[in-house]
Amino acid sequence: MRGASGAPTKNMVLRLDQDLAERLAGIAEVEGRSVSDVAREAIAALVEARRKDKRFRRLLEDSLARHQRLLDLLRGDEP
Repeated sequence: MRGASGAPTKNMVLRLDQDLAERLAGIAEVEGRSVSDVAREAIAALVEARRKDKRFRRLLEDSLARHQRLLDLLRGDEP
């Protein structure tokens, strides 16, 4: 399946509490858009914000270093 941009898409299940789901549906209705469209826009904004967030990048780098140590240990590269 392909999205509006022609790029392949992936179906996902998203569980929201009732209040948030109703608010999301309300925003979509007012804007004349689908709930999926509004959710995609919000998720894209979050991903972009995290890409620019120095704290998040630091967490990612720390996680990468931890996982590299584990990989080295499991391979037997460390004593």
